[in-house]
Amino acid sequence: MTAIRAKDRDAVIQSLRAGVVPRIGQHLIQVGRALEIDSLLKDIDRIADGGSSFRLVIGEYGSGKTFFLNLIRAVALEKKLVTVNADLNPDRRLHATNGQARSLYAELMRNLATRTKPDGGALAGIVEKFVASTINEAKANGVSTETAIHQKLEHLSEMVNGYDFAAVIAAYWRGFEESNEQLKADAIRWLRGEFTTKTDAKAALGVRTIVEDASFYDQLKLMARFVRLAGYSGLLVNLDEVVNLYKLANTQARNSNYEQILRILNDSLQGTAEGLGFVLGGTPEFLLDTRRGLYSYSALQSRLAENTFAREGLVDLSGPVMRLSRLSQEDFLVLLDKLRHVYAFGEPSQYLLPNEALPAFMEHCYKRIGEVYFRTPRKTITAFIDLLAVLEQNPGADWMRLLDQVVVQPDQGDSLDLIEEAAALMPGSQTDEDGFANFKL
Repeated sequence: MTAIRAKDRDAVIQSLRAGVVPRIGQHLIQVGRALEIDSLLKDIDRIADGGSSFRLVIGEYGSGKTFFLNLIRAVALEKKLVTVNADLNPDRRLHATNGQARSLYAELMRNLATRTKPDGGALAGIVEKFVASTINEAKANGVSTETAIHQKLEHLSEMVNGYDFAAVIAAYWRGFEESNEQLKADAIRWLRGEFTTKTDAKAALGVRTIVEDASFYDQLKLMARFVRLAGYSGLLVNLDEVVNLYKLANTQARNSNYEQILRILNDSLQGTAEGLGFVLGGTPEFLLDTRRGLYSYSALQSRLAENTFAREGLVDLSGPVMRLSRLSQEDFLVLLDKLRHVYAFGEPSQYLLPNEALPAFMEHCYKRIGEVYFRTPRKTITAFIDLLAVLEQNPGADWMRLLDQVVVQPDQGDSLDLIEEAAALMPGSQTDEDGFANFKL
């Protein structure tokens, strides 16, 4: 049995104990959901083949959405895709007029990752790789490098900002040739969406456009084509906490964001976005609420409607909406066993709990909060890690006596009451534009 590196072990344990998803080592604790993973693997293959995909991953708070998204991200990196990921929040949206969409794009570019640089910050390396390969092709074909760059990027000019995108890449090459680090840095700043005025971009790079709120999605399509030209298979966009769009109190702002989702969905279904995939994580309320959720936008409701034949245990994982299956008790038992194994660095001789302690822990949790403990297991996992930590630091402690002291609470997440309360506190939003007041009895 292979020992687990301290780096991977600590990343998994510390993240889970804090109630967040580990960025590395997800394979060490993955259980169940084989059908869902297989379906997303097909999406990744489609992206690598020049196609497009769109998935809305729906699950309750604490059910493992973020873990699932990170797992798919890790698989995509292994398949030579470039990935970008970000959490939506009030300052990062798909559509806005005050810089929130550009802020989301900038965050995505900061987190841009490749297999060799999985923690983000890989944009400069991708541009460098493209320039280096183009220099070699230019020498082989007997043309200038700048000519070769414009030839390779020529088909991007038909897209929004495409011509300036090519000009920025050419500027990076000039900085590379002239050892001008400032020019290279300015080019990367433009590609990351960090220029805030066209005047600054014109002075630094000679281009007349910048990444703005209105061009957020078009810029992602450009980047998807560019990473393929740089030798990668495609671009996967991971967006979590999309429920923050549901929390927007302003109806017009919500609908504008939902319209952007509709645009992305239509492009993906029609195959017009080359080598680009989206995976969005949300809650059932975010999807199904006919007043504030995606179903409040009729065009999205018709496209995201469930297959009426997928009933009574039958599943259909080919549509845009993927509902995460709940973990079974058997899955959760396997998960506890894997957590115990990871905590012991992969050494069974160092297990802190005997085999009989695992079902005993599950029975204790069931008595406290019922079936919620394995269906939305975030808080339960944290309690289990806390128990292992105490046993590790107190070798003489009796696990059976400690078990009675374990406190487990259901994961409430952001309930609808809390969402309404937060919306009511936003400036100028005491009453939603659809005419409904936010109040609690």
